[in-house]
Amino acid sequence: MGTLLIPLSGPLQSWGSSSRFATRATEKAPTKSGVIGLLAAARGLRRTDPLAELLTLSFGVRVDQPGKIVRDFQTERSLDGSVSMPLSYRYYLGDATFLAGVESPDLTLLEALQQNLKQPRFPLYLGRRSCPPAGPVWASVVPENLVDALTDAEWRATAVHRAAHRTQETVTLQLLVDAEATDPSAETYRDEPVSFNPERREYAWRKVRSSDVVVRNPDYVPSHSGRPSHDPTDFTAEGF
Repeated sequence: MGTLLIPLSGPLQSWGSSSRFATRATEKAPTKSGVIGLLAAARGLRRTDPLAELLTLSFGVRVDQPGKIVRDFQTERSLDGSVSMPLSYRYYLGDATFLAGVESPDLTLLEALQQNLKQPRFPLYLGRRSCPPAGPVWASVVPENLVDALTDAEWRATAVHRAAHRTQETVTLQLLVDAEATDPSAETYRDEPVSFNPERREYAWRKVRSSDVVVRNPDYVPSHSGRPSHDPTDFTAEGF
């Protein structure tokens, strides 16, 4: 058993699972369909190709830096300018960082996917084509199950975000992983990809379990508790 860890970071990301009509929303963390699509693109699969080998992967994601919701709007007119289309709203995650993981007993497949991400056949993007990664996607394969791998991995937030937490020895991060269908505490999402064929895109429902994990802060700086405190009112305890 092994897990492929995939860092996902970029100026903008957008992971939609229920967008319709003129509003294109984003989830607050990468979707399974979005990450499987990323792997399919890296592997050189076309939208009409079967996804059989990727559908066996268990999926999870750790929220290393939540980012913030950004809203954009777009206008569109016909070529001759005579017809105006409805105003559409697009939502993105700005300045977010995630660590996604896919688990499989087939280490050969995971190592092949790692190489595919290093040298992708098709361009990679974080949910939408307008959202490229901040740089090369340096994935790694670790000999651990999904939850342990996401828990043990180093915190990957940006330097600015980490600096705001440097006095904390550990940080608490949200973990979202595939759950059993009978798990009463799990939420349901329709982002299990079945087919990316533009003529008949298909997504199934899956259960997702949310939990918190405690991760060591590599930038931890101990407070200077050993220094004598300075209290300007100390002299009052001794009188004048």
